[in-house]
Amino acid sequence: MDTSRGKGLETQSLGGSAVRRAFFASLTGTALEWYDFAIYSVAAALVFGDVFFPSEDPATGTLLAFSTYAVGYVSRPLGGFVFGRLGDKIGRKKVLIATLVLIGAATLLIGLLPSYATIGVTAPIALVILRFAQGVGVGGEWGGAVLLSSEFGDPRRRGFFASAAQIGPPAGNLMANGVLAALGALLTEDQFTSWGWRVAFLLSGVLVVFGLWIRAKLEETPVFKAMEAEQKRPEAPIREVFTTHPRALSAAILSRVAPDVLYALFTVFVLTYATGELGMSRGSALAAVLIGSSLQVFLIPLAGALSDRVNRRLLYGVSAVAAGVWPFLFFPMTSGGSWPLLALGVVVALAIHSLMYGPQAAFIAEQFSPRLRYTGSSLAYTLAGVIGGAVAPLLFTALLDAYDSWIPLALYVAVTAVVTVVGLCLGRDGNPADDENLSGTEQPVRVQA
Repeated sequence: MDTSRGKGLETQSLGGSAVRRAFFASLTGTALEWYDFAIYSVAAALVFGDVFFPSEDPATGTLLAFSTYAVGYVSRPLGGFVFGRLGDKIGRKKVLIATLVLIGAATLLIGLLPSYATIGVTAPIALVILRFAQGVGVGGEWGGAVLLSSEFGDPRRRGFFASAAQIGPPAGNLMANGVLAALGALLTEDQFTSWGWRVAFLLSGVLVVFGLWIRAKLEETPVFKAMEAEQKRPEAPIREVFTTHPRALSAAILSRVAPDVLYALFTVFVLTYATGELGMSRGSALAAVLIGSSLQVFLIPLAGALSDRVNRRLLYGVSAVAAGVWPFLFFPMTSGGSWPLLALGVVVALAIHSLMYGPQAAFIAEQFSPRLRYTGSSLAYTLAGVIGGAVAPLLFTALLDAYDSWIPLALYVAVTAVVTVVGLCLGRDGNPADDENLSGTEQPVRVQA
């Protein structure tokens, strides 16, 4: 009796199941980590200025709170260096479990941290340390989450499969804003500022346990298994990335700048702008972000799938140009304080962001060879964050305070769009053969989106 056909069908079935599990694990794990990161971002905009950085000048308190927000980005390269290297040496799965534990523990402790009024200057110092730990965890998370789903999936459809990790930030942002909005609606202003915001941070403990349960059940990716079998794991991946892939690293870093800045503007700074400049309530501003984030959960994988059918760099580049133009329309249209126009503006901005963010993971991963992919992707992601998302809320706040005009803010976004287009021009189109030529790698099953 010929059993080879049956065995092949069994392998295909298991492969399809593995692809779906990896996609779900990448999405949910990253969403949980970005829930942790996002509740900090929202709290920094709305609460932390009063709780940890009391000042007679509200603008000063907000700037100091956003400074700790930036720490989470500045610390990401350390996570990229440490966990990216480990991901190429010991495997994707082990590293992803470690990053989830790190960021979950840091977020839980932030929820328990006493205020400035209780322990004085120790409070903001401890907050900065915990924010630093959050950033280290996120810095090591992204590259692994991208590879977890894309290395199980068909390399010819990497745009769709890699977008699993990209759904995480808006999904996490959606959960974070939803929880904080619910707390804000149920509690008085004093209750929310005093203790209500802490509930969102403490919920992280439950969510992290769920994420660990999902990731612990996964196997290592087929690509890493093949590299391990062929003894192709790098000995010094960080050095190799800088010496053998300098153009790829530059392209990947620059390509991320505009999406990071646009996202910071329309999910973080817009809360401060809407409440401080337009006179809207905190709930109204959060609702606009919630609507935009909800749509992103569906738009990002669609954009990733679209980039598998058209030129990925072209789609990304056209969207970057749109990102540079949109703020020049958004600020004038919302100047009258209309909530429907604010919501429309945020939705359009986050739709543009989705068209960049959906293809982004695949584009960055494709710049590097499989054996250096975790390190290269992590370094690009984290280093770009320092020059993009880390300073964006600070610059938006400082520019508005200095010039009392939206024009410098819009010009800033336009400059970052040019930077991203340059990065895309430096990059290369993907080559599925990079994965397929690894002998011993089972060909991924083609699962329909």
